[in-house]
This record gives sequence, C-alpha cells and structure tokens, in this order.
Amino acid sequence: MLIWFQFLLCTAIIVYAGSRLSKYGDILAEKTGLGRVWVGVLLIAAVTSLPELISGAAAVTAYDLPDLAVGGVLGSCMFNLLILSLVDALAGRKPIYVGVNEGHVLSAGFGVLLLGLIGVNLYVAGTLPAVGWVCAFTFLYAALYLVAMRVVFLYHRRRIAVVVREVAEELQYEAISLRRAIGAYAVNAVVIIAAAAYLPHLGEAIAAQTGLTQTFVGNFFVALATSLPELVVTVAAVRLGAVDLALGNLFGSNLFNVAVLALDDILYVKGPLLAAASPHHLVSACAAIAMTATAIVGLTYRQIKKPFFLAWDSMGILALYFAGQAILYVLR
Repeated sequence: MLIWFQFLLCTAIIVYAGSRLSKYGDILAEKTGLGRVWVGVLLIAAVTSLPELISGAAAVTAYDLPDLAVGGVLGSCMFNLLILSLVDALAGRKPIYVGVNEGHVLSAGFGVLLLGLIGVNLYVAGTLPAVGWVCAFTFLYAALYLVAMRVVFLYHRRRIAVVVREVAEELQYEAISLRRAIGAYAVNAVVIIAAAAYLPHLGEAIAAQTGLTQTFVGNFFVALATSLPELVVTVAAVRLGAVDLALGNLFGSNLFNVAVLALDDILYVKGPLLAAASPHHLVSACAAIAMTATAIVGLTYRQIKKPFFLAWDSMGILALYFAGQAILYVLR
C-alpha cells in the first residue's frame, strides 16, 4: 500500500507541475518568437523526457539492467504515440490534426528514421563495429538528433517569416514578462523532474511482484511511469488550445529518447548496449515505427470529421500499441 501511495503522490505532483509547465512553455513560445513547434520539440520534450534519461542511466550504471534501460526507452516511444489517440479523444468533434502546423511531419519523419536504425541495430547487434565499448551506430543517433533539431528550427523560422498569425498571437500573454515566464518554467521543470525521477523505482518495485521479464517490465511498467510527464503536459497543452505545443512535445520526446539510448550506450561500459539487450525489443521498435507512420498519414491527409470519438488514424495507433504489448507479453 505504501508503494501505491507514493506512486499516486508522484502522479499528483506531476499533474500539477505538468499543467503549469505547458502554460509557461506556450508563453515562452510567443515571447521569444521561437514558435510552439520548436518549443514543444526541444524545451518541453527535453524536460518531460528526463525521467527516461535518469532511469536509463541508473539502470545501466547502478543496477546493470541493460534490458530494462532499452525497454524503458522504446516502450516510452510507443506510449508517447499512444497519447496522440488519447488527446484526439479530448479534442472534440474534429480530429486533433486539423489546423496544426505541418512542420510536425519533419520531427515525426526523423523519428521513423532513428527508430528504423535502432531496429537494424537490434537485429545485427552482435556484428556491428564498435568504438571501444560503444556501438558505432550510437554516434549516428546523436548526430541525427542534432540534425533533426536544426532542421525543425530552420523550417519553423522560415514559417514565422511568412505567417503573421504567429506574431499576432504574442499579445495573448502581454501582461506576463519574459523573465517571469522563464522563472516559472524553470521551477515547474525542476518539480516535474524530481517527481518523475522517482517513478521508475516505484514502477520497478510494483512490477517485480508480477515475475515478468525485464523486457516487458521496461516496455510497459517503466515506460508508463516515465511517460506520465508527456501525458500530463500534452493533455494540459490541448486544454489550453496549444495543440502544436502538445504534438511537438510528443514527437520531440521520441527524438530525445533516441538520444537517451545513445547516452545509455556510452554509460554501459561492458559493451554495446543493444547487443546486451533482448532481441524482443525489435517488436517495440517496429511498433513505434508503424505508429509514427500512422500519425504521419493523419498529419498529411487531415481528416475533417471523426467517424466516432476517435479519428481513423488514432484508432490505428491504439490498435498497434496494444498489439505490440500483447506480442511482448506472449514473448515474456
């Protein structure tokens, strides 16, 4: 009962700090002129993905659990995409993609590229060259992450130059100074990091009682726990009307998660990280690729009306997530 109480307490803290974080992230997007896509992809995505960073680093250094570290990252990528379906259900009669910035296709496309490379790495993990104890692909992940950030930034900067609506929206928070927005953003970021960093320990303690494998525990329980910040911040952003911020957070978090996997590989000094992990993680990598591709279809096609409470692409994402988890459970 104590573990469940601590879990609920951390969740409550994240709910509060996450809602505040999304508000001040939206203010920063308008005050600085960077735009909601860039702020979502970089600032908020990095903060909400820090639990994956902290839990993964601890798993490979303090506990020697490479399977749990890889599962936490890839499972988080799947759960982040599942959140798209959840927020689509909250978006009303119109699909969530209606009226959003087309620049999200860029970050989603880079996500497919990076996840595809991870899948290849998992399949041939034992035969790839290494630099010291680090797989050569790790440096490619890090380089592509930096390229993705640069490309998304340049795209959105060009868009701001030709779309004056972004400039007009700056007056929405005229009474709040940039200094106050930065301070409030930093405070809430620290709170959400501190609370979410404790969640993987609680998730692992709860999952240990079930006797499941590290692969499934990482992909489901640990990923669910560390992805709570993305869920809370995304829902709060949608309720504020900042849908671009919400989508940027989710696609940006998946890009950041791949960078986390690269760092975990560097910290795991016993050899290439993915070579030490279960090949069953290829299931979650492929599921995340299929879910991202489905999201890209939705972003491109822009369905006007929902047939039910969810758009067709959201239903596909939902089905792919549970199919992936079901396969992982069978492989336990």
